[in-house]
Amino acid sequence: MTPPDEPSRADSALAAPPPQCPAHAYGAGGVARLYGTAAETDPMGLYEQLRERHGAVAPVLLPGDLPAWLVLGYREVLDVARTPSRFSRDPRLWRAAREGKLTPEHPLAPISVWQPICAFVDGDLHERWRGAINDSLARFDRRGVRRHITRFANQLVDGFCASGKADLVHAFAEPLPMLVMTQLLGMSEEYGPRLVQAARDMLKGTETAVASNEYVMESLHKTVVRKRTDPGPDFTSWLLEHPAKLSDDEVQQHLRLVLIAAFETTANLIANTLRLTLTDPRCRANLAGGHMTLPDAVEQTLWDEPPFNAVLARWATQDTELAGQQIKAGDALVLGFAAANVDSAIRPDPTAPVHGNRSHLAFSGGPHECPGQDIGRAIADTGIDALMSRLPDIRMAVAESELNWVGSLMSRHLTALPTEFTPQAPQPPVTPVLTKGDVPSTQPSTPAPAPDSPAPASWWRSLTRWLFRH
Repeated sequence: MTPPDEPSRADSALAAPPPQCPAHAYGAGGVARLYGTAAETDPMGLYEQLRERHGAVAPVLLPGDLPAWLVLGYREVLDVARTPSRFSRDPRLWRAAREGKLTPEHPLAPISVWQPICAFVDGDLHERWRGAINDSLARFDRRGVRRHITRFANQLVDGFCASGKADLVHAFAEPLPMLVMTQLLGMSEEYGPRLVQAARDMLKGTETAVASNEYVMESLHKTVVRKRTDPGPDFTSWLLEHPAKLSDDEVQQHLRLVLIAAFETTANLIANTLRLTLTDPRCRANLAGGHMTLPDAVEQTLWDEPPFNAVLARWATQDTELAGQQIKAGDALVLGFAAANVDSAIRPDPTAPVHGNRSHLAFSGGPHECPGQDIGRAIADTGIDALMSRLPDIRMAVAESELNWVGSLMSRHLTALPTEFTPQAPQPPVTPVLTKGDVPSTQPSTPAPAPDSPAPASWWRSLTRWLFRH
């Protein structure tokens, strides 16, 4: 890997600690780190610095100072995503892994050690596993799924609407996708709010990421065992009975892939779209005036703040060249979706609205493009619509400048979104009417009791109260 030019004086001033310190923005040879304080505080600023210094592809360091390439250009990201013959999804090609540098305890291990899932293979095996996922997802009735989303969104709103205030990250954006996805996967209520914690922790690459992954896998294993003997109209059962004949382990691994990817992307998408609609007067006015729909706002957010900033996603199968950089066989490539979405080559004015344009890279591209993106969009726009219908005067409780983010290699998300509104009474109990294609709900139809109520609590009630305490 060719080291970049020496850091500027400004960079050097910010990088006072010794190069071995993770807080230092640069490693040996002046190569920028994609982890640590500097990278996580302002990832977009770092991306633009790297683009200015190196062009569309830049040398970077991953946790543990493992070398990699960050792909910043829109066309270059598509090139990598669409040519598996040169850039494979199989992490077993990674030179660092073959050299023993990617230990089981490494923070990137849960998302980069090979597993039997479609995201880590190409060719015929990818088509077999991906086909099973696509076919199973296609069996959901879209209107039925949206009814579940609306019902769960209303149940969450019932948990805080009487108080006149709420942190929409912890009380809405995070629990809603997990409620919906565990319902669609046919999971039991017993796993509780720990799935929200574990999903976030895995993708942050923390010291506890491995333990969080183990909890998720244990929960999914129990679900697969149960559905083998007691199948139902849910994603897990459909994978188990698919003609591709996936093994229990293959089904379990794909459930993990779908659950974690859907949770992280959709939770971030909901929070970012809510922030846009609550802080941008033009957006709120356009929504109120009918000049913009919620799906338009969701799509704008996918351009400006994609759920995943960057993903460790490809490994070079051979020595090759990309945007003037010499890529060696076994090199790792990180796809910079957020940077590619603002590439001036395809978006000269990043402030201009892009209503109706779905050519962003928020869901990647090529044969490994996210198969569940339509469900993610549905959870976001349907959930936000239900929230705003219930609380039409909802507004920010703090200035936008007071909002804080937490970053990692893959994503950057709001830590809180404090809001206030006129207190409302919870909705009266409604018994859902199931139609053909719906997934029968294991959730109660009654609204959440007050926090001090002694009434028995189901998962979503426990989840809401847990989130308020944390």
